[in-house]
Amino acid sequence: MKAIALIPAYNEEKTIKKVISEIERVGLVPIVIDDGSTDRTYEIAKKMNAVVIKHDENRGKGEALKTGFTFILKNLPKIRNVIIVDADMQYSPKDSIKILDPLRKGEADFVMGRRNWRTVPLRHSFGNLIWRGIFNSFFDTKLKDTNCGYMGLSRIALKKIRRIHGGYIIENMMLIEALKHKLRIKQVPVSVTYKYKRNVFSGLRMGLGVLVFIIVEGIKYRLGKI
Repeated sequence: MKAIALIPAYNEEKTIKKVISEIERVGLVPIVIDDGSTDRTYEIAKKMNAVVIKHDENRGKGEALKTGFTFILKNLPKIRNVIIVDADMQYSPKDSIKILDPLRKGEADFVMGRRNWRTVPLRHSFGNLIWRGIFNSFFDTKLKDTNCGYMGLSRIALKKIRRIHGGYIIENMMLIEALKHKLRIKQVPVSVTYKYKRNVFSGLRMGLGVLVFIIVEGIKYRLGKI
């Protein structure tokens, strides 16, 4: 059975068609979770004959992923692997094969992309350096990237990783869940394109929020409370 590409989308009418086309081209089956879009995301995805599940209102990426996980576990018992693909083309859908490969070979239960920091804007690479260093310190890991949104999960991981919420902490949260459940984790190189600029205040607030989350969860992990 083909693997699923789970695509959470919110107001992505400019890119959703291309994402679906490229996902199908590499042999994956797209399932779009339209998280309450107010543009033509839903209509375009439906015309592409993708499976589309629509939220009545915007609930956030975490809730979109949970909706997708629940749908797959309940309705698609033969699906063994799922790749999470962003709808904005920040990550290339073609790299989904790299994410999928360790899952198909049985080498991992949870796969996360690893960005090439030489191609990432300095402000992003610096923030990720801090997050990554603190994460690895608290959780005794040697991960090269702890905040990449390009991820793949086996069916085992789909069943176990259920604590998903928030915005920029989702990747850290899923990694922590994978560690808590002793899932096999692997990282593979992926390409990334940064299209949007965040204002300084917003960027600092987001960065601090992720940092606080990692520290709080790391302390709980050390104390055996998660």
